[in-house]
Amino acid sequence: MGSLKSSVFLLILYLLEGTLSNSLIQLNNNGYESIVIAIDPNVPEDEALIQQIKDMVTQASPYLFEATGKRFYFKNVAILIPENWKTKPDYVRPKLETYNNADVLIAEPNPPGNDKPYTEMIGGCGEKGERIHFTPDFLAGKKLTQYGPQGRVFVHEWAHLQWGVFEEYNDNQKFYLSNGKPQAVRCSAAITGTHGVPKCQGGSCITKPCRIDKLTGLYEQNCEFVPKTQQTEKASIMFQQSIGSVVEFCTEQNHNSEAPNSQNQKCNLRSTWEVIRESEDFKKTTPMTTQPPNPTFSLLQIGQRIVCLVLDKSGSMSNANRLNRMNQAGKLFLLHTVEQGSWVGMVMFDSVAYVQSELRQINSDADRDVLTRSLPTVPSGGTSICSGLRSAFTVIRKKYSTDGAEIVLLTDGEDNTISSCFNEVKQSGAIIHTVALGPSAAKELEELSKMTGGLQMYASDQVQNNGLLDAFGTLSSGNGAPSQSSIQLESKGLTFQNNNQWMNGTVIVDSTVGKDTFFLVTWTKQPPQILLWDPSGKLQSGFVVDAAIKMASLQVPGTAKVGTWRYSLQASSQTLTLTVTSRASSATVPPITLKTRMNQDTGKFPNPMRVYAKVRQGALPILRANVTALIESANGKTVTLELLDNGAGADATKNDGVYSRYFTNYDANGRYSVKIWVLGGITAARQRAIPHQNGAKYIPGWIENGQIKWNIPQAKINDNTSQEEQVCFSRTSSGGSFVASNVPSGSIPDLFPPCQITDLKAEIQEGSLINLTWTAPGDDYDQGQAHKYIIRISTSILDLRDNFSVSVQVNTTHLIPKEANSEEVFVFKPENITFENGTDLFIAIQAVDKANLKSEISNIARVSLFIPPQPEDTSTPYPSITTNSTICGFHILKIMWKWIGELQMSLALN
Repeated sequence: MGSLKSSVFLLILYLLEGTLSNSLIQLNNNGYESIVIAIDPNVPEDEALIQQIKDMVTQASPYLFEATGKRFYFKNVAILIPENWKTKPDYVRPKLETYNNADVLIAEPNPPGNDKPYTEMIGGCGEKGERIHFTPDFLAGKKLTQYGPQGRVFVHEWAHLQWGVFEEYNDNQKFYLSNGKPQAVRCSAAITGTHGVPKCQGGSCITKPCRIDKLTGLYEQNCEFVPKTQQTEKASIMFQQSIGSVVEFCTEQNHNSEAPNSQNQKCNLRSTWEVIRESEDFKKTTPMTTQPPNPTFSLLQIGQRIVCLVLDKSGSMSNANRLNRMNQAGKLFLLHTVEQGSWVGMVMFDSVAYVQSELRQINSDADRDVLTRSLPTVPSGGTSICSGLRSAFTVIRKKYSTDGAEIVLLTDGEDNTISSCFNEVKQSGAIIHTVALGPSAAKELEELSKMTGGLQMYASDQVQNNGLLDAFGTLSSGNGAPSQSSIQLESKGLTFQNNNQWMNGTVIVDSTVGKDTFFLVTWTKQPPQILLWDPSGKLQSGFVVDAAIKMASLQVPGTAKVGTWRYSLQASSQTLTLTVTSRASSATVPPITLKTRMNQDTGKFPNPMRVYAKVRQGALPILRANVTALIESANGKTVTLELLDNGAGADATKNDGVYSRYFTNYDANGRYSVKIWVLGGITAARQRAIPHQNGAKYIPGWIENGQIKWNIPQAKINDNTSQEEQVCFSRTSSGGSFVASNVPSGSIPDLFPPCQITDLKAEIQEGSLINLTWTAPGDDYDQGQAHKYIIRISTSILDLRDNFSVSVQVNTTHLIPKEANSEEVFVFKPENITFENGTDLFIAIQAVDKANLKSEISNIARVSLFIPPQPEDTSTPYPSITTNSTICGFHILKIMWKWIGELQMSLALN
């Protein structure tokens, strides 16, 4: 435990960096520390699993060390053990480690039978991943023939997670044409092997020869490339780390830039080692001259939730009705958000701190009511944040250690002494969530969240935006079971300018929620008329009114009816808000959830921010939902963005359930709040099987005594309606906050170029015409309309990348860009370039806005002209048809010509 405790003091240096990441990982003297590997609570208790995790990391460390030129190794790892497992003397309470910030999750396969190791990645090349996923069977060694040794797989996934590199294989297109000949997608191209088609029945397989498709020049769809057992090539880990000789990443010397894989598409044809060399980890290390020590492990077991509210009651809280609004949000947290069985205390502060409630366990509604009566009632005095924090530490320590305890700190005031307790905060091991209320809250407030791994939120004085209630509604446990977490279904507000106006709307209660459904209405002057009907049309009664803090609430008994609930609120000349929360209807069926975040916690103009919303049911993505972000600046200006899951612009991967968009509408320096709404409706679909795109390659087979021994082929995931199920639901959540800087006063200059085009595709049409399709970028990244496009072509993929500005330009005089996120189609005939049989033609686009700002060069599309040799007895050929394929993951299409007659080919790869 000693090394783990000492590392806590170093976390501040890592966590205060600009990139927004929940991870606690830090690099200290070449060794990765504070790695968190969590065992999901639904995994049956098995002490052997803990040893298997240790074995995997211990085997991975020297492999990582040698693969990175003696730069990196695994130093210490915390294993997070579920609360429902038996306690043991060597299990200790976590500090900052939670399921929310776990780097690796060990969970049962979802869907069943899918044990593929994978890493969630929502960013671009060189950006850290979200989390690695393993299953118990994988760790137990039951999948060795399918994926190879666990330690090697861990290094493969670590490269995804820590350095943002991508796959060098492609399960969707396993072969491509190069100079008219089929090649296996691999890196490096020096990996040798054979190919065949597995024909399997009853658990046994035989090998059939691969046939050439006479239309494409490629091997038939089910053909597999099987590397030879004996290899001399050392690269690459991101292709197939299971090959015995593979101990390195591909470098610029041996990188296969033509292979159609995600690494080439997303990383501009750069090798994985080039991307790793550009990482901050690489820049701050030098190779070691001695062998690294073995990793050490800490066993941490989740315990009961301990949380203390630290609430500002200073004189400034009388402004904009802040104290009353804080109490409304506090009641939401105490009555519904905080989980049953949690321990909750309360401290209020002005110039000094006051203990309002010692820790109290929530076992009943009565316990919740007692705590709500402790909320402060009169604002007065100055602001001493450290007094409040120190008092909270004392409250917690009377019963428990502060390790892993949570503090919810709300303030609206400035405090130039806040840094005086930073060291105490670091040493406490507590997690601090901060809520900045109004425009003048202490500028250093967010540092408390960053150094402890807590949430940071901002709520303005615009009551109708409901920001304060949203912030407190987000504060579910980072370690709680999904079935126990509060889920926000609705958050709306409206300011009435006239008398007797109505606020009408609906709330969808879907089948995955309904337990503890809670309606909360607030007002600023007089109680409104509240009408609420359940899906059967029955008018609900029983709202409990708290006139003192201007709110009314209704707890729906049992499980709320599934369907559409209707509400009507009538009031005059005031502001009303409605908040609806619920919990999962079943402990065994995961609820639909919404997780939101920004790519960074600081935005420096003119760098864009990216908004992410992950909509899932368990591990399965929710597709085609309507997702909207509301971003509010310190000036009170709000910007509405439609988030998209289209694989273009800010969105890294299409149809993965992660909805994204760029934010460029800065208008002031200071804090910005983020809120997300999701509506499923009739167009949302739950995908029953998820294709994990960034993970270790499934080994199709191996060669034994000169014969291919096959694994049973993976089940294919078909892209058709039978795999989808329509769902109606609504969700909303606070997306936290970020701080903008360097925003000029007055008029904001246009410094934002169009975003990079990442989904360019190409195919040939009759008469050697080439048809291009892509998603339109905007004037400012993915918003607005670009001014023009520049399209260039080359017969050399690297020359087009490196010398785009002097490559052959296509005439685009009549090509007028459409609005951002529209589908673009353009047809042209190659000119001033040789285009004959066996020619590989590469195409790229650059967008230009009205200020002459240019986007990055697009992904490079490719067309390959394949004309089979003409049989002697054939007549005149007729024009070709085309077929889709992808090169470099660039969604590139092959061009073929169909000739009369049969063609039999047999090609072998070296």
